[in-house]
Amino acid sequence: MTTIHNGEVRTRVWRHGKLEAEDFPFADVSEHLKDPDSLVWVDLLDPKPERLLDLAEELGFDAFAVEDALARSERTKATRYPTHTFLTVYATHLLTTPDPALETYESRLATTRVSAFMIPGCLVTVRRGGPFDMQDVVNRWDANPDLVKYGTAALLHGLLDVIVDGQFDTIRDLDDAIEDIEDGLFADEAHTKTIQRGVYRLRKELVQLRRVVLPMREIVNAVMHFRAEHGISAELDSWYTDLYDHVLRAAEWTESLRDMVTTIFETNLSLQDARLNTVMKKLTGWAAIIAVPTAVTGWYGMNVPYPGVGERTGLVTVAIVIALSATVLYLLFKRRDWL
Repeated sequence: MTTIHNGEVRTRVWRHGKLEAEDFPFADVSEHLKDPDSLVWVDLLDPKPERLLDLAEELGFDAFAVEDALARSERTKATRYPTHTFLTVYATHLLTTPDPALETYESRLATTRVSAFMIPGCLVTVRRGGPFDMQDVVNRWDANPDLVKYGTAALLHGLLDVIVDGQFDTIRDLDDAIEDIEDGLFADEAHTKTIQRGVYRLRKELVQLRRVVLPMREIVNAVMHFRAEHGISAELDSWYTDLYDHVLRAAEWTESLRDMVTTIFETNLSLQDARLNTVMKKLTGWAAIIAVPTAVTGWYGMNVPYPGVGERTGLVTVAIVIALSATVLYLLFKRRDWL
């Protein structure tokens, strides 16, 4: 079997629920699988096609499943084959590091595709880049050592549980971002362009997140449906039921955030119209006030004799008429909240 360098592969083996060895040579996987009491886990990070094909040939993986694991992009799904079950899920992470490129309309959502081959006594995971760290999954397994004795289904539960928890964290971060936009929406000095950019980016991120969160219901359903084929004992039923409940909550939360973003977008447009109406109302009021002195001076500027022409009384009269008329209009518009 082809040798894989450290860092590209991670291995573990349990016997009777107890960890026996880890990070052993990749070539020893076949030897461990010969023991019916062993439980083997193999993790491949961005493997070369020939390396995954060698492992697939030895363990009897379907060619189409291997092709999906190596594909550049693949939808979230679970497929049952005669010898194994193949599933593809996505771990999510919201980038928070300040980056000038992300201050525009670019999505901050980062995803890591995790494919898993599930056979009796062995779980093979294949990761394709991204910030997802399998150490979180290993820590979850170590925190529940009593579950490992139930076989591959227990390992798969730990993997899916960590991925769903990561999706929850992403949804929570997006929820906080929506609240920040809501706080600025009704601020006295609201920056319309910033709000529009933030709402558009959130809508884009939620659409991407929805594509990977909603199908998780089918994934967990499929695993629970295949429990007989993979020996999922009754002790794991409650764990998978709890996982399915988390998946439903994540899906419902994502849908509610999508509705909230839509509401914020529509509210922002309504507020812009209201602010525009207020501005136009104020401009109209001041235009009416300014029109009074214009009209008076225009009348007295005609080349015809009028009372007070050429005299100081004419100037005083014009000033009094302008001041009185402008004051009356100002008080009238102020009472009606036009200014």
